[in-house]
Parts: sequence; structure tokens; C-alpha cells
Amino acid sequence: MDANARELAATFDIEKLTPEFYADPYPTYRALREHEPVKLLANGSYFLTRYDDLVSAYKNTRIFSSDKKKEFAPKYGDSPLYEHHTTSLVFNDPPAHTRVRRLIMGALSPRAIASMEGDLIALVDGLLDAIAAKRKVDLIDDFAAAIPIEVIGNLLDVPREERAPLRDWSLAILGALEPVISAEAFARGNKAVKDFLSYLEVLVARRRAKPGNPERDVLTRLIQGEDNGERLSEKELLHNCIFLLNAGHETTTNLIGNGLVALSAHQEQKQRLIEHPDLIKSAVEEILRFESSNQLGNRITTAQVELGGVTLAPGTLVTLCIGAANRDPQQFPDPESFDIGRTPNRHLAFGTGAHQCAGMALARLEGAIAISRFLARLSRYALQGAPVRGGRARFRGFLSIPCVVER
Repeated sequence: MDANARELAATFDIEKLTPEFYADPYPTYRALREHEPVKLLANGSYFLTRYDDLVSAYKNTRIFSSDKKKEFAPKYGDSPLYEHHTTSLVFNDPPAHTRVRRLIMGALSPRAIASMEGDLIALVDGLLDAIAAKRKVDLIDDFAAAIPIEVIGNLLDVPREERAPLRDWSLAILGALEPVISAEAFARGNKAVKDFLSYLEVLVARRRAKPGNPERDVLTRLIQGEDNGERLSEKELLHNCIFLLNAGHETTTNLIGNGLVALSAHQEQKQRLIEHPDLIKSAVEEILRFESSNQLGNRITTAQVELGGVTLAPGTLVTLCIGAANRDPQQFPDPESFDIGRTPNRHLAFGTGAHQCAGMALARLEGAIAISRFLARLSRYALQGAPVRGGRARFRGFLSIPCVVER
């Protein structure tokens, strides 16, 4: 068994992933963590799988830079995808990151998120009414994906009749972040950025002419900026609106879908949550740890640094494997077990440090309301065959979860 693990670690290549890896990456992550935790890949980059190493990289923003210009230039060239991903909040360092994050966080204050709860409950209950009436459903299309699209649509105050393209745009843009992409995926991603920008130019012009309430309307807040005169440029504004949709859409869809599948596969934990609904907050944290919606992050070193006994030169590309770190036995006892009451649970699904996810409180609220209300009404749900994975390494979720529900 150990020989197999050594071979798995030795032959791992992020640019040559197998169908078995996409189905279940965790044996590979375990092998890497045990045998080559700071793994030199064929392309000259390094792949990190230990919890403590990831925390070190996340917190040392001076040496582990999030700026993606050098990494993305050969991948995207002079394209809309390059402009988008190098302008987005998540792929920038301070001071640009600090300035944009402060504006976004101002619109995602605890009070603002608390005010969303009533509308979110009504949205989830309406989806559950429709599911109960149909009996045979897809838990992604009919439930998980419908929730964050509406939430982010409300945050930006996108008219409901104009929201139809948002999900496909998001999937195309995020799909182009995979380690290796096809010409078709590249073309789809670029078209999605262009189409999204064209739409946002119109939406922003309308909002400038008729501002909304900056306490609830994130777009109005981003347009108006801070009281001290801090403003985003037009390019920053448009691309960070795209970022808000993308960041809040697929990861939350995955959280809900992954959670319902994990509970179905662990019936004793599902029953425990039904009998003790007050465990929903810790259950959401365990779903985030056990099947992290976002599995990979990236950094580039700005100076020589030693990590796990390996010296990394300046300009070294580094992949942070969140999915592996969240199952590190040095941090999580019995990490392969799914335990909805796990505590403490300091997972890295939202990262940590300066780049910790700005929308994590909202994602937690969406996950808790969606899963708890689903179980309260439709606890006797049964998956119909194997759910269909998205076939991606960076974002782990399902494209489809066929299901039968009984009231």
C-alpha cells in the first residue's frame, strides 16, 4: 500500500490528471502529503498539501504574492480573460487588494447579511415547494445553483428577468482557471467575459442615473465609493462585479450540492442533523472541510523562501491544495471521517489571512438555510444513480444530482 502511495505521489502531474483523480482526488492528496508534501512538478512549479505550509503561504503575503500577471500572461495572452483575472480582487496584492476589498466588505457587513435572511428563507421555501410538487428533480438545477444566483443578483440589484445568462457566464469564466484548458474552454471564457462586460456597462449606466440604497445594493456602493473619495476605476468596477458573481455562485452551489450528497452517503450523520437541527452551523463547516468547494489556490514567490525543508527561488509558482490541507491528520483527527459535530474545525475552505473570502459569512448563511430547510421538509430524498461531477480540479462540485424526493 505504501509503495502504491509513493508511486502515486511520484507520478502526480497537475497538467495530466486522470478520470480517477477527478472522481476522488483524496488518495492522491494523502499520498502527496505523506511522501512529497512540497512537490516539484514537471512544469517547475510546486504543489503544497500540508495544512501548516498552506497557512504559512496564506499569511506571508509579502513573499507569497497573489498577483497573477506573470502566471496568466502565457496562459491567456492579451485576452479578456487576462484582463479580468488580473483585475479581480482575489488575484491582486495590497494596496489594490486592500482598497477593493474594503469597498466590498462595506456592503457585506454583518447587518447587511442579517437583513438578507428573510428573503433567503422565502427563496429557499419557494424552491422547495416546486421540488415537492415535481418529486423527480435535479438538486443542482432545481435547488443548489438557483440560490446563489438569486442572492448575488439581489446584491447587485440585477433585474430578475435579466439573470438568465449569469450562471453560464460564471461557469465559463471559472472553467478557464483550470490548470490546463482546451481551445474551446478558452474561447467560451473570453466570450463570457465580453458578454458580461457589455451587460454590466448598461447596468452600471442605469445605476449611475438612478442609484439604489448603498446599504443593500452592492453595485451602488461600489459606484459611490467611500466617504473619503476612494473610488474604483471603471475597469475595476466592472471586473469586480464579475468577480462577485463568480466568487459567490459556483462555490456556494458546490457547498449545497456537496453537502446534500455527503449527507446522503452518511445516513447516520444525516439522521443526527435531522434530530439535532442546532448542529447545522458545525455541519456546514464540516461540509466545507470534507469536500472543499474551492480545492486549489495559487501564489508566486517574490523572494527566496524555505517551506517544508525545500528552498523556493524568487518567481516560483506555487499551488496551495486546500482539499489536501483540509484532510491533514496533523490538524484534523480522523480526517477522512465526515463528522457534522466536529470541533474545532479550522478548515481552509475560505483561505486565511488577508485574502480570506470576503463573502464567507454570506456563503455560510446560504448553506445553513438551504440544507436545514431542505432536510426539514424533504428528509427522505434519495439519489438516482451516481451524481455527475463537474470534471474540474480547482472547483469541486456536481453538474447534476438526479434525485427523488418524498414528502
